[in-house]
Amino acid sequence: MTTTLTSARERMLRAKDASRSIALLSDDAKRLALEAIAAGIEAATDRIVAANVDDLRRGEATGLSVALRDRLRLDAPRVRALAGAVRDIAALPDPVGRVLDERVLDNGLRLTKVSVPFGVVGSIYEARPNVTVDIAALALRSGNAVVLRGGSAAERTNAALVTAIRGALADCGIDPEAVQSVDEFGREGARELMRARGIVDVLVPRGSAQLIETVVTESQVPVIETGAGVVHILLDATAPVDWATDIVVNAKVQRPSVCNAVETVLVHREAADRLVGPVVEALQAQGVTVHADAAVAAIAAGTVPATADDWSTEYLGLDLAMRVVDDLDEALDHIRQYSTHHTEAIITRDDASAQRFLAEVDSAVVAVNASTRFTDGGEFGFGAEVGISTQKLHARGPMGLAELTSTKWLARGAGQVRA
Repeated sequence: MTTTLTSARERMLRAKDASRSIALLSDDAKRLALEAIAAGIEAATDRIVAANVDDLRRGEATGLSVALRDRLRLDAPRVRALAGAVRDIAALPDPVGRVLDERVLDNGLRLTKVSVPFGVVGSIYEARPNVTVDIAALALRSGNAVVLRGGSAAERTNAALVTAIRGALADCGIDPEAVQSVDEFGREGARELMRARGIVDVLVPRGSAQLIETVVTESQVPVIETGAGVVHILLDATAPVDWATDIVVNAKVQRPSVCNAVETVLVHREAADRLVGPVVEALQAQGVTVHADAAVAAIAAGTVPATADDWSTEYLGLDLAMRVVDDLDEALDHIRQYSTHHTEAIITRDDASAQRFLAEVDSAVVAVNASTRFTDGGEFGFGAEVGISTQKLHARGPMGLAELTSTKWLARGAGQVRA
């Protein structure tokens, strides 16, 4: 089901109107709608993949990076995975109507704090068709309408996905205007979305550091900031070789184009002779280029010299920066200087070092003896995620259904007046 091309503002006003009926849907109605969306996406697999092939062809011709092309790519298994994620979201408990607080005042007035939908959720992102599905499904499950700006790189893929989603809603008797795309309006659509205060209730950007910074600084709509991932792993003095090697390789190689992939590895000087060689060799065997400081380069062959810029670079590919630090204090100082407050991990057998790392690192997710790739809504059991918030107000870390609700106080009285 397609929309008539009017204006970006008109699309958003339609979403605002539809949000009132979406907010009133029952748990069962929302669950069944998402089941229908999953089936609709699967039924449209051939059209979605064909549209994606067109987008990939254009992306390659226009110089779209390998990392973004990986995020853009959809084949039949990935489309099935998108549908599966929608079904996972459908099976989650309804986040709306939860009683968060209740009390009775001395005068008998009963107060109840409950969770309610935001209304209209907007998202600006780039070359990530999975975000189209994830955010639409999460928004609908939490009783919200959604306005999407997915970028020109994935425009045809996103259009095919939105058509399938809207068609499924219409088949369920739910207003399809609750899901809108402003992709056809290009950059002006993004600007209109950022100016839609009073129509769009919250805006979530996902993408490059430049895109996120643009939305955060220019938007008039409240923004939940999802940050770039300059992600660190510290190999502490007591880190086992097998844990260090397995975790670093997984965190870098399993999917290097995503924000929870490790970009910088710090090695405690006391463990450098023991760990640097095996870890670098394992990375190089997977095609990773290691940007090394002098201490790492003196131990491991085949590295390239690290520059000052490497410590603040989110590679999103098969590159990784590595340096030796004198102790935990120097590692913590490095992370404080260069972290984007996304995810950091320490590999150690020392409980005191682990506890210090957990307490002192100021990031959305801090891990001990585990891959940074676990920072993910699906892995955390949320079904999917709107994004990974690196800010501290309203939400932090992987954002699922609960983070797409606000609160309302309900007051029930029997004629009380304030003295």
